[in-house]
Amino acid sequence: MENDSAKQKELNIPCITKKQAEIKSYLCRNELAMMHLMPTAGPVAYSIGDDGNLVFYFSSEMVDAIPSELFPTIKVKRQTMTLLSGNIIEKMTIRKATSLGYYTEEKLKFMNYDIVEEPVAYTVRSIDKSVCYFYDKKTAIRLPLMCIKCGKKIRFRRKLCKECYEEDLIVRRTEGDAHRGAIYNADRANTLFFDLELTGFYDRDEILSISIVNGYGEIIMDTIIKPTHTKKWTRTEKIHGITPEMTGDSPTLLELTPQIKELFEKADAIIAYGVSTDYSHIKYIYETEEEREWLHSKIRCCANEFVRYVYEHRPDIVHASLTDAMACFEIDWEGTAHTSIADTLAVRKVWEKLFPNYYKN
Repeated sequence: MENDSAKQKELNIPCITKKQAEIKSYLCRNELAMMHLMPTAGPVAYSIGDDGNLVFYFSSEMVDAIPSELFPTIKVKRQTMTLLSGNIIEKMTIRKATSLGYYTEEKLKFMNYDIVEEPVAYTVRSIDKSVCYFYDKKTAIRLPLMCIKCGKKIRFRRKLCKECYEEDLIVRRTEGDAHRGAIYNADRANTLFFDLELTGFYDRDEILSISIVNGYGEIIMDTIIKPTHTKKWTRTEKIHGITPEMTGDSPTLLELTPQIKELFEKADAIIAYGVSTDYSHIKYIYETEEEREWLHSKIRCCANEFVRYVYEHRPDIVHASLTDAMACFEIDWEGTAHTSIADTLAVRKVWEKLFPNYYKN
């Protein structure tokens, strides 16, 4: 009985009397079956029958007719079974049961649900003629998922229980700290940071500005770019502030390509925040796939490194934008956030917080 009471607390719906259900026009299983209706939402209340079984009620406003295709075209006598509680359940095919959201006990356990209601339908197996009962998923209780490592306790994070997560965290943190604390002997002059601002959010959109800064914080390039196809970009203009009028006398990407290629050619590493977006646009200054792969081999993603740091040291941080990284390390912005130059300078500062021994000397 204690176990039954615990399950009832997990239902999160009120326990009412049959009279109260009638006043509210709630429908129980038998009433729904007689009217050939099916609930479209979970139960809104339940009562405890004289036999101790739970009786679930559904809102009369959240029901629908059982699809006609679930009934045979040739009328056959409706086969039913009377349970010990006195409730009548109908025999149906597995297909019909599944369409109504009814599953066997084994299937619900596999889906990590616990049964609290009597069977709502049944079928007879053709192999051994045994009875197979169906239960409504809407009234089953979703059980907490267990740790994939020990299998004994409820999951906490990363599919692990708290104890296993903390053990795993120690290992990951040790490896991550060694990675970030390593001496890379990088040359500041040959380490470049860059950021782009775009006309939109897709690969087909054009570059509106590019900023490149070296490891010393020196600005190597910072320019607005005149798009060749796009005339206006209202949505992104609100983010970076670049208007169509501001691009009028600016060089095109084609005109800047030789200079950008020369800078990238000399670089040992090219670092951006969210490489997938920036690389997917800047790669088109190269004509061959081999050149693009060469460029990709030089690019490092600051966002990926920050996400790893967060997983290992700051699991309380939910988002991992550049703004979040700046706030995490308490770094002040230079310029206006979301402009390519401010973001480029910010990426350099975040990278140096993550990798304090990155440069030689």
